Amino acid sequence: MTVSALPAALPAHTAQALRLTRSAATLSTSAGTDADCARWLAECSERLAAEVEPVPLDALAGWHRRPDTGDLVHESGRFFSVEGLSVERPGAAVVRWCQPVINQPETGILGLLMTEIDGVAHFLMQAKMEPGNHNGVQLSPTVQATRSNYTGAHRGRPVPYVEYFRDAARHTVLADVRQSEQGAWFYRKRNRNMVVEVREPVVVRDGFRWMTLGQIHRLLALDDVVNMDARTVLSCLPFEGPGLHEDAPAGRDTFRSALLRSCGAGVDEGAHTMSSVLHWITDARSAAELRAHTVPLDQAAGWRTEGGRISHESGLFFDVMGVRVRTRGREVDRWTQPLVAAGGRGLIAFLTRSVDGVLHVLVQAKDEPGHNDTVELAPTVQCNPRNYSVLPPAARPAFLDEVLAAGPERIRFDTTLSEEGGRFHHTRNRYLIVEADDDQGEPPGFRWMTLRQLTALLRHSYYLDVEARSLIACLRSLLVVPQ
Repeated sequence: MTVSALPAALPAHTAQALRLTRSAATLSTSAGTDADCARWLAECSERLAAEVEPVPLDALAGWHRRPDTGDLVHESGRFFSVEGLSVERPGAAVVRWCQPVINQPETGILGLLMTEIDGVAHFLMQAKMEPGNHNGVQLSPTVQATRSNYTGAHRGRPVPYVEYFRDAARHTVLADVRQSEQGAWFYRKRNRNMVVEVREPVVVRDGFRWMTLGQIHRLLALDDVVNMDARTVLSCLPFEGPGLHEDAPAGRDTFRSALLRSCGAGVDEGAHTMSSVLHWITDARSAAELRAHTVPLDQAAGWRTEGGRISHESGLFFDVMGVRVRTRGREVDRWTQPLVAAGGRGLIAFLTRSVDGVLHVLVQAKDEPGHNDTVELAPTVQCNPRNYSVLPPAARPAFLDEVLAAGPERIRFDTTLSEEGGRFHHTRNRYLIVEADDDQGEPPGFRWMTLRQLTALLRHSYYLDVEARSLIACLRSLLVVPQ
C-alpha cells in the first residue's frame, strides 16, 4: 500500500519524522514486499557464500607481531592493530586490569542512501558478507567501509556508492555524526554515521536493494539478519517530532501508544528536562576516574599466546584469533586478518516504563576504557553474564537478575543479533526490551529518558554507545504495524 502526501506547513523535523513513520508502516510498494526481500536476501546468501578458516595468528599473511612490543600490526601500517591496554578505575569493584584492544584511529563511513519510491522513503541496503558473521551474509548499510578500504589501501575494487557520502553536499544530508564503537574492545574507535537522501536515479548494483523502514524493522525481529552497522545508522535517523502518535494511531496497544508519544514528546516533557540530563552526563564525565592508555601487547598481564591465539588465563572474556577468507562480491576476494572472539552470548537490555502515558527507558552513564570521552549512555544492562564467575560479586551489573528473570508477558523484544563481523568472530548478544514495574526507581548512575531525548542526543557525537544505539533501532521497530 502507499500513503498520502504529508500535510503542508509542518516544521521540517516533524515532516521528516512523519515520512519515516509512514515508511515504517508501509507494507509494500513497487520496490517489493517482505517476501521479496526475504527471497533476495536468501539468494544473496547462497551467491556470496564465503570460506572462512580459523588459522594461527602467526599464519596471517601481511600481519606480524612487532618484536619490541608484541603488538599485532599490518605491514602497510594501515587498517588496525591489536595492542595492549592498561586500565585503572579507582574505587570500582575491579580496580585495574590489562587487556588486548583494537586500535583503529581512522574514521570510517557507515552510510545509508534514501530515496522516495511511490511517495514512500526507501533505503538502499546491502547484503554483505563479513568474515566474523556466524551465518555469512547479513543486511548492511549502503556503505560500510574503513578509510583504508575506501581510499584503496587494500588495492582492491572501489567501494560502491561511497561517492554519495564523500561528496554529500550535492544531496540532502539527513544525518551526519561521528559515533563510537564498543568501548570495551576498541580504543577510541569512531565511524561517521550518515543518511543521505538522493532525488536522482541510482543504479542498483548486484547485492543491493531498496527497502522501506517497515521491511528493515521486521527483519530486525529475526536473529542475526540486520548487522550492527545498519542498526547504528538507523538509530541516527531524525525519528522525532510532535504529533507522531496522532498520525499513526496505536489502537488498543498501550505500549505502542506510549512509545509513539515518547518519540513525539518535547525534549523537556519527560521525567527529567534536557538541561538536567546534560548536566548529569557532564557531571558523570567530570567525576569519572577511569584512566586508560595503550601499552605493549606483551605487557598485558594475564593474557597469553597459546594455540595460535591470544587468550586470558581464566579462559573467559575474549580471544584474539586469526582467519583466512575466500569470498565473492567484496572489494578483495581473499585475505587474512585477526578477529576478536567473545565467548558465550552477551546480554543487552532496556528496562522501560510509562510515565504519564509516555514511554521512558532506563539508561546508565557507563564508563568504558575505549571511549573518547570516557562516559557514554548505555542500556540498562550491558554485559556478558558468564564473565562474572571470576569477578567480585560487587561487579555484577545492576538489574541483570531482574532482566534474566523477566517473564514473557514483560518482554517486548527478544532477538539475538551479531556484532560487527569485520572485527568480531561469532560475537552475538541477546537484545531485550523489558517492561519494568511502574514504580521502578532510579538508582545513582541511571536516568529514565524518553525516545525524543535520546534521539536529540544522537544528533551529536559520543552521547550514546553502540549497544544503546542498536537497542533504539530495535525499540523503534516496535512501531511497525504487524502484517
